[in-house]
Amino acid sequence: MFNATVESDTVNIPLIGSVACGLPIFAEEHIEAQIPISTQLVKTPSDYFLLRATGDSMNTKGIDSGDLLLIKRQHTAETGDLVLALIDDEATVKEFRQNGSTIVLKPHSTNPKHQPIILTTDFKVQGIVTEVIKM
Repeated sequence: MFNATVESDTVNIPLIGSVACGLPIFAEEHIEAQIPISTQLVKTPSDYFLLRATGDSMNTKGIDSGDLLLIKRQHTAETGDLVLALIDDEATVKEFRQNGSTIVLKPHSTNPKHQPIILTTDFKVQGIVTEVIKM
């Protein structure tokens, strides 16, 4: 039986903008809101931030425009991770695939205009999507 008086431990995680808006800026003045997130999802609060998804390039992975993405700050990724990547000062969320020195950032979309981005090491991983929060 659910007890409505039980409180969940939460921490405030900054919402810093939309993923299609370019480089996430972590400075205090660029925080749009502080969103309470369960400590079960966020182990070290300073390692996380939120971005609002825009577009349909990841819709078959359950990421729709308007969803919030919980991002863990890190600069490395494993094949299969959903990453926040920075390419030429533009941020994007795609599936990370590495084959030797070739990196593929793969969209998962019903829209055929979204094609894989093939890179070497001329981009930066800004973080890993750890949770999609449906809005």
